[in-house]
Amino acid sequence: MVANPSTAPHRSNALIDAVTPLRRILILGTLLLGCCLTPSRTWATAFDREHGLLDAVLKRHVRNARVDYAALRSQPEGLKQYLTAVRQVTRAEFKAWSEADQIAFLCNAYNAHTLRLILDHYPVKSIQDIGSILKGPWDQPVVQLFGDTRTLNDLEHRMLRVDYAEPLIHFALVCAAKGCPPLRAEAFVGSRLGEQLADQARAFLAETAKNRIDPERRTVYLSPIFKWYGTDFEAKGSSVLSRLQPYWREEWRALSLKGFKLRYTKYDWSLNDRDP
Repeated sequence: MVANPSTAPHRSNALIDAVTPLRRILILGTLLLGCCLTPSRTWATAFDREHGLLDAVLKRHVRNARVDYAALRSQPEGLKQYLTAVRQVTRAEFKAWSEADQIAFLCNAYNAHTLRLILDHYPVKSIQDIGSILKGPWDQPVVQLFGDTRTLNDLEHRMLRVDYAEPLIHFALVCAAKGCPPLRAEAFVGSRLGEQLADQARAFLAETAKNRIDPERRTVYLSPIFKWYGTDFEAKGSSVLSRLQPYWREEWRALSLKGFKLRYTKYDWSLNDRDP
């Protein structure tokens, strides 16, 4: 006997009504599982290689190579956001960049983590007051990079100095001391890195309390930086003085320094804080 279509139960519609909620649950579960298994970087925007967050921090808080640490400490959000973005960069992403982008990234990371280290201990008279005799400021585990915890020494001595034949990085890395090269009021970027490093070299060599040439005494006075890292400047058969020659002020650039004595100036470890 065939049931009357008008009175028979609509089993197909009932089945659809039962399956649809289940299907929705399955789809939602699949999406949630995908979120858990997919690396977070795929859901985030690519790292800003213009370093806009750090650039804004430096432009706001750096004047004449001095840092307004008190103001930065009261407005740390931009620096924190930048360091979070640095932490999320994967090694694979980093390796895909140009060498200039890699150097700019590591130099910015060094300077940004140094600022963060000072803020964590501010007020402090010198970066050397942080840490202990056995584990100074540059050996503190403050750098989160490529999934590992590193130190400022790791960034400088085990990455930048080892992986890149670029001695001018020593004009870019600033260890929060007045004796350092001037902290630039903008972030380093790969597209202008050569120009920025050359400008840093000229600015540092123009500070006559740290670096100068005395033709009458036939003496070149240099920052201890060039004693500590002389081998970096002497690579490929060069010498420290020949590598520096293009960056001296104009009247010294044409001097023949043959036979000149070399003396080192005193390094000022006091904090590169703003003037009171």
